[in-house]
Amino acid sequence: MKTLMAWLVGTALCSFASASLAVAIIETESATNESHQEVTSGATLFQNNCLHCHNGSVPKAPHAISFNMMSTASIVTALSEGVMRQQAAHLSPQERVQIAQYLSETVDSVAHEVKACGNEITPVLANKNPQWNGWGGGIKNQRFQDTEAAGISPNTLDQLALKWAFAYPGATRARSQPLVHGNTVFVGSQQGTVYALDLNSGCAHWQYEAGAEVRNGLTVADMGHPSDTVLFFGDFKARVHAVSARTGLPVWNKSVSTHTDATITGSVKYYEGRLYVPISSSEWATAADPGYPCCTFRGSVAALDADDGTLLWNSFVIQTTPHETGEINPAGAKRMAPAGAPVWNSPTIDAQRGLLYVGTGEGYTSPAVKTSDAVVAMRLSDGDIVWSQQLMAGDAWNMACFIGGGGNCPEENGPDLDIGAATILWQGPTGDLLLVGQKSGDVYALDPNAAGKITWHKKLGRGGYAGGVHWGMTANADTLFVPIADTYFPGLPNDPGFPGLHALDPLTGSVLWYTPALDECPENKKPACDPGLSAAATSSNDLIFAGGFDGLLRVYDAASGEVRWKYNSLAEFETVSGELGRGGSIESDGPVVANGHLLVNSGYQFGSRMPGNVLLVFGLSPAEVTEGLVSE
Repeated sequence: MKTLMAWLVGTALCSFASASLAVAIIETESATNESHQEVTSGATLFQNNCLHCHNGSVPKAPHAISFNMMSTASIVTALSEGVMRQQAAHLSPQERVQIAQYLSETVDSVAHEVKACGNEITPVLANKNPQWNGWGGGIKNQRFQDTEAAGISPNTLDQLALKWAFAYPGATRARSQPLVHGNTVFVGSQQGTVYALDLNSGCAHWQYEAGAEVRNGLTVADMGHPSDTVLFFGDFKARVHAVSARTGLPVWNKSVSTHTDATITGSVKYYEGRLYVPISSSEWATAADPGYPCCTFRGSVAALDADDGTLLWNSFVIQTTPHETGEINPAGAKRMAPAGAPVWNSPTIDAQRGLLYVGTGEGYTSPAVKTSDAVVAMRLSDGDIVWSQQLMAGDAWNMACFIGGGGNCPEENGPDLDIGAATILWQGPTGDLLLVGQKSGDVYALDPNAAGKITWHKKLGRGGYAGGVHWGMTANADTLFVPIADTYFPGLPNDPGFPGLHALDPLTGSVLWYTPALDECPENKKPACDPGLSAAATSSNDLIFAGGFDGLLRVYDAASGEVRWKYNSLAEFETVSGELGRGGSIESDGPVVANGHLLVNSGYQFGSRMPGNVLLVFGLSPAEVTEGLVSE
């Protein structure tokens, strides 16, 4: 019954009138149900408070059809502590529970301990550097792995098979990029648990509870003291954690919050005893509340001493403190400014010039500041901004532009085309270039020796809320590879889109080849299923690894763009963690290749994408292959 209701509300009933019909159906068919009053109340609360955002009309809001995979506890958490806490602030705790019980089909359960490794299997870390470290595989964020270190070549692709799958308990998205170090995989989860898993079998060496979602890639460093090898990562509540890689015991944790809505989306970067932490926020969502004084968050980068977490500096990309403008929005709330320009990508380290580079997002208030949608160069020593290069002016946007009566929507009203992908520092025959991709579908090369002067610019896609270039490009020695999403959202200009993988000459921006992302989505999964490539891509000398919104993991030939290998993760899996795992959209973090293995997360409930909760680990050994069954 509840499956039918979720489907009706999520697909056929996309207006208030239709939602009223859904409530009538529920009231009629549940008259003999003991929880009749609670179900009816939950449906009505959802209709009046939630449906207008979750009926497919708001690009960044999950579609109602995907909520049945969430547990009641996770929905309550989202309404009470997550990105929707401001929108649900007027609801009582009981009303939030009633909404969650109406939406969810998943029985709440305490996350059980994942199968532990026996004494004969112990964490063995690499003698030198880990095979894949941090978001970009190194400080330059190239997302490149040499074929020898990758252990996968064009000649061995046909031996690649799924070795094991791991289900994140209670999760509807999987977006913490795995880190491979020796025989161990380190990865975070939506529930806030960080796992150390054996690369060969998937058993757990240890688990660490961060207390909030860990949605970025982990970084590791040999600290040369009793804590030895240490993992570093951020959580949703803007705390940085340092944890022993061998034992999972905490070393220290530190809040870098500069605002009640501050969060850490991008991966921290370790370099020479310091951690560089990008700070973003969820104030873009909070602003949808017409009674909220919008807006006061400013994106920044914080530098911490990696030994103990001491804050060394915190550099705001907007250097003017937000203040009252003297204006009042239609709901009577004060207008504040300037605000926005979140930093939600991993910093790129330029050791030669003593700088780090980050891309920034849109402004939250009008007029959009000059450091929004820009590349900002900061000095490693003190965080001072050395230069910034704005790639799109006049981009101010927040969620009020979609909902809440628009009272806090900036005059410019978007189009919300952040630089969300990490910049790539690429060394060419004539010097360094900084390669930048934007959600607008534009790609740039900047000159780090000339204050970020644009050396070339190429338009590859129409862009939009989900990209364009969304989470990350990759570059090998002679080519830049650009995944393009180009999702169409109703109500927006429907210019031609070019989703797929593009190969560019880094020196000139000339297109070398383009492989379109073909529509292979099952009809019953649309519109959540989409062929676009939004997740970050990864390259080796000869191959490119990329995942799509449609759940397809593809391996491309680097020279020609030919798809050499493909796997459909839109499936159900028996997992080493003992729970049924489900694949969905591949989004955010991209594939990791190391030591003869290919690792990828599948499932992403956000912005109308397909939920899921699995980490898939492929290897070249044909033994003990776990089969996945494609869902109908």
